[in-house]
Amino acid sequence: MNEDVGPIPPSTPFSKVKRAAAPKPSSRTRQGSRSPNGRNADNRPPESVMITPKRAYEPVSRSDGRRILVERLWPRGLSKARLRIDSWLKDVGPSTALRKWFGHDPRKWDTFRRRYARELDSRKDAWRPIVSAARRGPVTLVYSSHDTEHNNAVALQQYLRSEMRRRAAPTRAVAMTRSRR
Repeated sequence: MNEDVGPIPPSTPFSKVKRAAAPKPSSRTRQGSRSPNGRNADNRPPESVMITPKRAYEPVSRSDGRRILVERLWPRGLSKARLRIDSWLKDVGPSTALRKWFGHDPRKWDTFRRRYARELDSRKDAWRPIVSAARRGPVTLVYSSHDTEHNNAVALQQYLRSEMRRRAAPTRAVAMTRSRR
């Protein structure tokens, strides 16, 4: 969360929360675009973009960066003031049917990740704001599950990393071809 924004008062709708201005992109590349070497506009390779999952019940820290709730349901027993999120992306969470089927059973983890990835493939507009925010700084995917290894935020983090690598790969191949000439 940005330090200068402060906690969100409980009566404030999330759409009315002011955000700190993002740093200006360099004049050589547009923000979010890639340079010929496959790096982001701020010259970080896609692998170094920091997207980390964190339980909603853990204390907020300055290193969290932008905090995004990635659940369809609000975490039980937490107020808006205590959770301190920057946004709530309900549509990026797994469907109700998939969430109920999974039930946080570690034996179903691999199948859950594949099915969730298919859902995310069909809802690209739901997760693109996370990638956009991660290009500007650290992002924390806030989740409410007790299991820290088998939950939708971990699966989403893995999916976003693979998508960012996949999208950067063709650009890197072009840059390597040019350097061999």
